[in-house]
Amino acid sequence: MEMNREDPAMRAVPDSSAAPSAFELRFPSLSGTGRALSFPCDASGLVQMDSLSARARNNYLLARALMGRDYGWPSLQVLCQVQA
Repeated sequence: MEMNREDPAMRAVPDSSAAPSAFELRFPSLSGTGRALSFPCDASGLVQMDSLSARARNNYLLARALMGRDYGWPSLQVLCQVQA
């Protein structure tokens, strides 16, 4: 029996709306220099990689590759929304 080991955070998610995300995936810096990285995501933590700029996409992939070394494990953050 083959197990699916795909990491759900690495999947690209189709853009379902143009509305800004109410969530972000945050990678804390382990060096203590305050260089945390955060990326818009959905409620389950999936990042829409196709909607990221080239620089943001590279930073996302870098943070994923350096988890445990330069960046901590990501956490899902709910962003505050101000209602008018």
